[in-house]
Amino acid sequence: MLKLNRDILLLIFEEIHNDKKDLYPILTVNKIWCEIIIPILWKDPWKYLKWEKDKILFNIIISHLSENSKNDLKIQGIDIFYYYKKPLFNYINFCKILNLNAIDRIINTIIYNYSKSNILIIKNEIYNLFINNENTKFTHFFISQNFDYKIFNNPKSKISISKIKFLSFNTSINDHILIGLINICKSIKELELIIDLENNNYNIIKLIDSQKKLLNVHFLTNYTKSDESFCKILENSLIKHSNTLQYFKLAKQPTTKILSSLINLKILELDDAYGNFKNTLWLENLSLPYLQILRASRVPVKALSNIIENTSGNLIEIKIDYISHDEINNKKIIQVIHQNCPKLEYLKLVFRSCNIFELENLLINCQNLNELSFIINDLFTFNWDKLFELLTKSSPIRLYKFEFDFYEAPKLKSLKFFFDNWKGRNPMLLKFSRINNELTDLIENYKVEGIVKQYSNDSLDKNEVTLLNYNLPIETYDFTDPNIFLF
Repeated sequence: MLKLNRDILLLIFEEIHNDKKDLYPILTVNKIWCEIIIPILWKDPWKYLKWEKDKILFNIIISHLSENSKNDLKIQGIDIFYYYKKPLFNYINFCKILNLNAIDRIINTIIYNYSKSNILIIKNEIYNLFINNENTKFTHFFISQNFDYKIFNNPKSKISISKIKFLSFNTSINDHILIGLINICKSIKELELIIDLENNNYNIIKLIDSQKKLLNVHFLTNYTKSDESFCKILENSLIKHSNTLQYFKLAKQPTTKILSSLINLKILELDDAYGNFKNTLWLENLSLPYLQILRASRVPVKALSNIIENTSGNLIEIKIDYISHDEINNKKIIQVIHQNCPKLEYLKLVFRSCNIFELENLLINCQNLNELSFIINDLFTFNWDKLFELLTKSSPIRLYKFEFDFYEAPKLKSLKFFFDNWKGRNPMLLKFSRINNELTDLIENYKVEGIVKQYSNDSLDKNEVTLLNYNLPIETYDFTDPNIFLF
């Protein structure tokens, strides 16, 4: 029965593994719960790490170094061992996501006063601790730029990274590292490439060709220009995987017609943060019949309207932000959405006051909507009263999540009307771009009445938990202290 209980608990905790606010308070229920939850929390210790906790995490990591490694470092004049207590758990073994970018940042932050040669020695010891660990099987591997550790000299490294499903690296990656990856990593499902301006490694094509079933690809860049000849070859190699690719993220305009070849694409993300989209002609006649999710930042809505019209009604999520558009194009895209997206569940979009009546058609035609995110750019002129009237009158029964991003907050009278007329529906989840004390007091009153379930704002998100030390070893906590878990 005990074995069964552990299995059931593991299934439950795995289901909520992304929600630290649910896992962390139950960490100290008993020894069994602790032994189940700690490995879950430590799968990705970098994900929610706050910079002020860097030193604590660094000390935990180096506490796992062998005595031989510690002595070797001390002989070389490197004494960085301030955390002497032996951990109750081997936390390194629990780590499934190896993020060398995070490790490099932590090391550079904590021991910045050491010489470059000593910092490199410390990095290599920590790399060795993670990579040459046959008890760890990583699923995700983020390789930092200029990473030059002799990763494949130790056969244990082949065990720890051979089964990775996600790989991220710069396209100027060191050749000996890339060749090693080509030889042992055959089951990559998700590939993230940060495209450099020069010195790109063409052997990346061999890595792509060697994958059995590539599902997701990210093309990222930190430059306004790119190596067009390299990108062309890269895109052509990905076209060979067009039957399996389901997710594509672009931060640069493609050199080829790769998008039109992705016939089974389900998720498309476009972000022109660096102004790499010279035009949008490559988007205008794009047909993606199986597309379910469209996320776009800084992309003209006229081109996005054309994509939406050619998706065969399968879109369930549309997120369009960081782009201004005039009244005509704003009206056009709202119309295109409510005419072509009957399955839509989530929408984030600019809504202009003059087009607020199109919202009613959206609410009527998109009956699966459960979340609406409004970007309000109209300064001082937005018709909040009409918006709230339409929401209370025509919202589908599933709609209960609302996000409002605005310059000028709605008047309390308008919000009171909204809340009063929402009675009898599912309690709201609300998020505001900014919030004041009066608005907080009003919402708190409606929380008591059960009209509002939860609310938050961007500057202080009450839905997010501030976990003081979620990735610290369990033995560092004083469980008699009720203040260690702050929410």
